[in-house]
Amino acid sequence: MARTKTEFVCTACGGVTPKWQGQCPDCGAWNTLEETTRAPTAPGKGRAGLAARSTVQTLDQVSLEEEARQRTHSTELDRVLGGGLVNGAVVLLGGDPGIGKSTLLLQTLSNLARDHAALYVTGEESLQQVALRASRLGLPRDRLEVLAETSVEAMLATAEARRPRVMVVDSVQTVFTEALQSAPGSVSQVRDSAAQLVRYAKRSGTALFLVGHVTKEGALAGPRVLEHMVDTVLYFESDSGSRFRLLRAVKNRFGAANELGVFAMLEEGLKEVRNPSAIFLSRHEEAVPGSLVTVTREGSRPLMVEVQALVADSPLSNPRRVAVGLDGNRLSLLLAVLARHGGVALHGLDVFLNVVGGVRVSETASDLPAVLAVLSSLRDRPLPLDTVVFGELGLSGEIRPVPNGEERLVEAAKHGFRRAVVPRKNRPRKPPEGLEVIGVERLQEAMEAVF
Repeated sequence: MARTKTEFVCTACGGVTPKWQGQCPDCGAWNTLEETTRAPTAPGKGRAGLAARSTVQTLDQVSLEEEARQRTHSTELDRVLGGGLVNGAVVLLGGDPGIGKSTLLLQTLSNLARDHAALYVTGEESLQQVALRASRLGLPRDRLEVLAETSVEAMLATAEARRPRVMVVDSVQTVFTEALQSAPGSVSQVRDSAAQLVRYAKRSGTALFLVGHVTKEGALAGPRVLEHMVDTVLYFESDSGSRFRLLRAVKNRFGAANELGVFAMLEEGLKEVRNPSAIFLSRHEEAVPGSLVTVTREGSRPLMVEVQALVADSPLSNPRRVAVGLDGNRLSLLLAVLARHGGVALHGLDVFLNVVGGVRVSETASDLPAVLAVLSSLRDRPLPLDTVVFGELGLSGEIRPVPNGEERLVEAAKHGFRRAVVPRKNRPRKPPEGLEVIGVERLQEAMEAVF
C-alpha cells in the first residue's frame, strides 16, 4: 500500500512546501501554511496521457460564432453575468453568512427548471430545509431536482446520469474528494474538488454555480487558485441592517467586470431593483448643507448617489479624516488640493464623508462633488437640490474629464435634475433637454459656479 505524503499548502496562493515555515516562499504571506496529506499517484494513473488527446488548430479554424446565453429570468443577475449564462461557465458566488446566496441561487434554479434540467446540490442543509425555503418563497417545486451530497465523486456520478444544463454546489467548502485524506474545507480538498467540478462543467457544457465562504476580512476562503480556476467571481455585499443587496462581478471572462446588480431582500425572497438610483437618492424636501448628488458608473450602468460631508471642530490635536464609501487616502489628497488651490484650509477641523446607501465609489468622478460637499458643510450653505456634479480633480487644481460623460448627463436629466457642473471637456454640444450644463476647468471656477 502506497504511503501518504505530508506537505504544507499556502491558503493564500496554494503554493506547496515540504516543511512548515512562518512565511510562504511563493507569495510571501505570513502564517498561511497548513499541513495536509496527499496520497501518491499510482503508476500509469497520472494526467500526462490526457495531452495525447489534445487537438491543435490554427486561429482561422476556430468558430467565431457566439453561443446563445441562457437567461436566468433575473435582469439584474443577467446584467452581472454579462447577458446570461454561458454553457460550461463556472461561477463562484461569495458573501457573508445569511446575506442571501442560497436564496438567490434557489430562485434562479427554480425558474430555470421550467425550461431546462437543473440540479441543486446542497452540502450544508438537508433536503427538507431546501424544500421549506422554496415553499416559503413561493417557488415551484415540481421541476427542480435536489441532492444532499458532499462527495464530489458521488455528485459527479449523479450529474453524469441526470445531465443538468445548470448545476449549483452549495458550498465548495463542504465538498471533499475521496482521493485525499484531509478534512473537507482544507486547502487541498477545496482545490482538488473544485478542479474536478470545473473539468466536468467544461467537458459536459453544464453551467455551474459554486457557493464559497468568505473570511473575516471579506475575501473568499480557500486557496487563491480557486478564483483563477473559475470563469466568473461574484460578491454579495450589504450593510448591516439594510435590506438591499449588491451583487458585484470582480472577474468575468464573458462580460464586463465591476458590473453591479441590486436586489432587495423581502419576505418573498430577493427582488430586483430596476432603478437603483431612486434608492440611493434621498431627495430632501429642502436643501441641506453638505449634501450633493453625483453620477458614478458601475460597470455599464450610470448610478446616481448622494455624497454627504460634515465638517466640525475637532477636540483632538490630530483632526480626523473619515470616509465611508470612498477611499480615505483620496479624501486626504482632495483636502490638500482644496487648501492649496481653493484657498480653504481645514486645520483643526474633523472632516467626515459618506456615500449614502452603502455604495462604494472607487472612480475619480467623485472628486469634485466630494470637495464641494465639504465646502457646503464648512460654509453652512446648502447647494440647490436640482444640481448634479461630477469630475476628477487634479493635483494642480484642474478639473479633468471622466469617461461616459454624456451617459451620466442623460441619467441626471431622467431623474429631474436641471443643472449640472461637469468638466469642460465633458460638456456636450447638445445637452439633454431641460438640463443646463456648466463646464469648468479649474477648482475656483467650480466653486464660483455652485456657490
